[in-house]
Amino acid sequence: MFSNREGQRVPNITFRLRQDNQWVNVTSDDLFAGKTVIVFSLPGAFTPTCSSTHVPGYNQLAKVFKDNGVDEIICISVNDTFVMNEWAKDQQAQNITFIPDGNGEFTEGMGMLVDKTDLGFGKRSWRYSMLVKDSVVDKMFIEPDEPGDPFKVSDAETMLRYINPEAVKPQLVSLFTRAGCPYCARAKEMLSDRSIDYEEIVLGKDVTPRTLQAVTGASTVPQVFVNGKLVGGSEALEAYLTAAG
Repeated sequence: MFSNREGQRVPNITFRLRQDNQWVNVTSDDLFAGKTVIVFSLPGAFTPTCSSTHVPGYNQLAKVFKDNGVDEIICISVNDTFVMNEWAKDQQAQNITFIPDGNGEFTEGMGMLVDKTDLGFGKRSWRYSMLVKDSVVDKMFIEPDEPGDPFKVSDAETMLRYINPEAVKPQLVSLFTRAGCPYCARAKEMLSDRSIDYEEIVLGKDVTPRTLQAVTGASTVPQVFVNGKLVGGSEALEAYLTAAG
């Protein structure tokens, strides 16, 4: 059974990071002192649940967390800095700080170090999340102590409900574009002007025209989706944004 560390200070650790081809020391005080920080920790970089759900969830809600008083979101894993740096690039999660706990010192200090030698992982972190205020743990969400890799309470949605159950989550916007398309540029400009984050799917790079037609029923770009619903091209997007105020 894992112990809850609410009300306790986080471990005083010096993390070894590789930045711009230089070794850099980052301390617990650098990360937590005088700040409100979300930490989520997971078994390993590039692993399925961590890559497909855990990291993207926090990255997508980062602006909402910031609007609700969170200064930084940190992902900690018992991996070396080279692996964490490559994973950060692969995830394109610019709103998250990836911290390598290569020796497992921070994780052990939190009481979350577990043995996963049966998977060939060695010592790794149990999956959990916490809200830390000025180096003191305010709230912890620890996954249940059961076989496998449970993912039930350490997600971004659960953390957001704790911080502010009335918080308004951002719309999920994706748009199909083509390089050099002026209407696509206009659509992206309208979204940027309203500080709306979006995912760009480029024809010829990410998908084919056939995929575009199969998904949207149209052969022209841009084609914009909001929360899973097709809005249409740039003129339709302008009308949609105008109506939304």
